[in-house]
Amino acid sequence: MLKPDSHYSASHGPVSVRSRSDQMIVEGKLMRVYTLDVPVKRLSTGITDLHPSSNLSIMYLFLLNMTRPKIELGDVTPHNIKQLKRLNTVVFPVSYNEKFYKDVLEAGELAKLAYYNDIVIGAVCCRIDPNNGRKLYIMTLGCLSPYRRLGIGSLMLEHILSYVEKDGNFDSIYLHVQLNNDVAIDFYKKFGFEIVETKQHYYKRIEPADAYVLQKTLRKNVTNGEEQKDGK
Repeated sequence: MLKPDSHYSASHGPVSVRSRSDQMIVEGKLMRVYTLDVPVKRLSTGITDLHPSSNLSIMYLFLLNMTRPKIELGDVTPHNIKQLKRLNTVVFPVSYNEKFYKDVLEAGELAKLAYYNDIVIGAVCCRIDPNNGRKLYIMTLGCLSPYRRLGIGSLMLEHILSYVEKDGNFDSIYLHVQLNNDVAIDFYKKFGFEIVETKQHYYKRIEPADAYVLQKTLRKNVTNGEEQKDGK
């Protein structure tokens, strides 16, 4: 972090930087604000480029914690299953019974918790369709609202897509989405899912009760007996 009257090595060599610091709240995070007097024509800091000028006064925002957020997936185990239960209670408008969580514990790579700096903030839980072993069903995929739009949902879905691709035995992946959940529908469409069916009165005790079935086809059986993948 820059200190008053320190020297900062930039693309044009060492420069004398005079600064004064203050603190402010930006998007809920405590930030230290540095006002820098930079008497150079151009300074490339690796964070941003300053346009040519002389005696610039620049407002620089430095996070007090400069470490990059650690986002990763982890296994669901008997030791953290209660965290998954609490997460689902907050994220989803429906409740899940004990059989759901028993199945999740046996799902292996098909159930993952998402961590943000070691805090559980999301999860994806899938199962193989018992009526058709060549279909994978996404039971839940969700993330706490403050951590959305950080790529966490994509990370979880990409993990599942990678798993089925490596396995090579699945024809399709599908899930149910409430009719009015446009954000979720658009999200899955970006990954090649399509609305293939509407289920009337699918949900109980929530409105609207109807759901779309979204499906991503992985391979199809064609007339000559060969398999056609991803519609190709």
